Amino acid sequence: PQQRARAAEQRERQNTLTDVLEKAGEAYRRHLKDTPRVIDYCKGRGLSGDIARRFGLGYAPQGWRSLASVFPNYDDPLLVESGLVILNQEDANDEKRYDRFRDRLIFPIRNPFGKMAGFGGRVLNPDDVPKYLNSPATEVFDKGRLLYGLDLARAGMRTQDQAVIVEGYMDVIALHQAGFNNAVSPMGTALTEAQFNLIK
Repeated sequence: PQQRARAAEQRERQNTLTDVLEKAGEAYRRHLKDTPRVIDYCKGRGLSGDIARRFGLGYAPQGWRSLASVFPNYDDPLLVESGLVILNQEDANDEKRYDRFRDRLIFPIRNPFGKMAGFGGRVLNPDDVPKYLNSPATEVFDKGRLLYGLDLARAGMRTQDQAVIVEGYMDVIALHQAGFNNAVSPMGTALTEAQFNLIK
């Protein structure tokens, strides 16, 4: 009984984090629609509006606390636990919170069943670093146990009995747009045994 209770509690916690990430993803998608320079960037990379919608691409605006307009209680610990907000505590009396993703094209990362797990963000200003930034490890995001695009590639992989494994987000999206709907990515890292098991 204790194990069942713990498992139920963990599921509830994961669902709560997923809900927070989903709400942020909706906000990022709205920001993309309202930001012509990011739309132009996507078009410049050859992405259609349809493929951007299919993958739920978004935009994290400039500014340190843009998510405060989405989450009025910006001090909610769930924002830090989900990886959306960074808590920088220099000393006991000085606590600073700010958005992890700022002025970046946002790639929602979902688990194999389509539930939100985290985000990847690509810089738009070439002077910013790092070029790509992922959500940190959380209860729902483990980079070594997820494959980008798997939720959208499962049917194609099953039909063709084959997976196309590429390096990054843009590669997966470009291949899906070109009709290769069995493409996935380990998000720029070496393939892990857990990821091979997902493909299997």
